[in-house]
Amino acid sequence: MQQKNTPTKPPLNWLPISVFSISAIITLFFIPYYALTHGFDGWQIAAMLIGIFFCEISITAGYHRLWSHRAYEAHWLVRLFFAIGGTYAVQNTILHWSSDHRIHHTHVDNNEKDPYSAKRGFWYSHMGWMIREYNLNPNKNFENCKDLKKDPIVMFQHKHYLPLVLGLNFGIPILLGLWHGDLIGMMLLAGVARLTISHHLTFFINSLAHVWGSQPYSDKNTSRDNPVIALLTFGEGYHNYHHSFQRDYRNAIRWWQYDPTKWLIRSLSIVGLAKGLYRTPLEYIEIERAQMLLKNTTLKLSHRFNSEALTLRLQEEYDTLIKNINAFTQAKRQWMEARKNSMVESYDIDILKERVEVLKENLLQQKKNWLNFNARIVPA
Repeated sequence: MQQKNTPTKPPLNWLPISVFSISAIITLFFIPYYALTHGFDGWQIAAMLIGIFFCEISITAGYHRLWSHRAYEAHWLVRLFFAIGGTYAVQNTILHWSSDHRIHHTHVDNNEKDPYSAKRGFWYSHMGWMIREYNLNPNKNFENCKDLKKDPIVMFQHKHYLPLVLGLNFGIPILLGLWHGDLIGMMLLAGVARLTISHHLTFFINSLAHVWGSQPYSDKNTSRDNPVIALLTFGEGYHNYHHSFQRDYRNAIRWWQYDPTKWLIRSLSIVGLAKGLYRTPLEYIEIERAQMLLKNTTLKLSHRFNSEALTLRLQEEYDTLIKNINAFTQAKRQWMEARKNSMVESYDIDILKERVEVLKENLLQQKKNWLNFNARIVPA
């Protein structure tokens, strides 16, 4: 009799299992015990918090927005800073991390190709994908990161990753402990707790940011916008925006939205340590938002008794907004082309620029009308 082939799980990957398990046990049990029996002071807590910031900002501004998405260019000193912080965070090499992340964006939610697909469950996307040798990354030689292979800092870290990880994660807490006078306490907080907390804050982006929040830009994948997650992840919680416009150096585009990674990158550009910051054009953003809002409002109106008339009016408002966006886009393109053409008189360029500004104001006013109309016919 022919036996059926039963699927088997990939073998366990004991290195990450050991790191995650030991750090979690120490953080959950030994650190509270030490706090009760010996106590921690402000210097130790500060060392832990600064370490978390160093790790997380290096992942968000460095590993993610700089290297994975090439959202901006950075001076070698900035790249070195982020490479050290990313190594201190123990989240694999820049090359490996970026390769996995680029595949994630290319095949998001595909259980067979996305390295940490959220559709395989919260646990899997949070950390389960790392504790078994799933081998979902087909780029064993990192062919999708040829650009990063030209960066000497990236390649140095990749080649010497293990000694760098051990040196930083033992060296920094030990030096701080010797300076402070409580070696064990500093190792526990600045070493172990810092590592455990920074790990899970980053992992929330792959897991929690794909199940909790809103989808104002697209529902084509599981990504969500959530201000609470943004607070925990240095601005990465506006994940629906990120998946819709992944090359943008910003995750949050409103002035009041929390995105310290964006603020840091912008500050670096002001002092000349970063350049080429990519911003998604306004018209692309507004089209995506309008389409998503039209879809959601139309669905809500389908349950109303006067849905046909309201839906027709809704479509008219939407069409007016799209016309304003298209007019602004065309005028903006003409103005930019004129600026590149040295034969065009400066007077003509000024006229085109003024027209762009007027059309932008019209666009923003119609956007306001569009949002207000949606709010009136479908109250929150």
